Amino acid sequence: MSNKLDAAALDQLFFSARTHNAWSPREVPDALLRELVDLMKWAPTSANSSPARIAFVKSAAAKARLKPCLMEGNVVKTMAAPVTAIIGHDLKFYDHLPKLYPATDARSWFSGNKTFADTSAFRNGSLQGGYLILAARALGLDCGPMSGFDNDGVDREFFPGTEIKSNFICNLGYGDPKGLYPRAPRFDFDEMAAIV
Repeated sequence: MSNKLDAAALDQLFFSARTHNAWSPREVPDALLRELVDLMKWAPTSANSSPARIAFVKSAAAKARLKPCLMEGNVVKTMAAPVTAIIGHDLKFYDHLPKLYPATDARSWFSGNKTFADTSAFRNGSLQGGYLILAARALGLDCGPMSGFDNDGVDREFFPGTEIKSNFICNLGYGDPKGLYPRAPRFDFDEMAAIV
């Protein structure tokens, strides 16, 4: 049985965690990005499908390739972020199911059923993107997720010749609190949930 996380952990993951728009120049080491992936990969996906594919855009040359794909309002903060993660999903994820889900022939559930496969890839890849944000926060990184970019352009630039499609991007690093907006309101329980 798991124990409830303490208040400090919950605060770091949720209550005080914010979407950052400004960044300190502190570097995010490659080893930390590897630790991030090694942490988020343990969270559940349907049939252990694990369709997420991540490109960590870090070098100046890679940032220059990403810049033309960004909406104007996202350029400055993304260029200033130490790392921008492109979270995508592999539409042919099911080719890896013999390794990832060897208990049964799960590949046959998706092969030849493009609608089901594409929906599953998007759904589970989105889940993994959310896990990435929580894992990053757990490791002391700040996040700035966004969807304001040209998906087709990003796919051509970073996933050419593959079945990987971008979903959203997330700036990663150590946020500068001066760039935070006031905390936006959230729904109360009864406005968004019901116990039936």
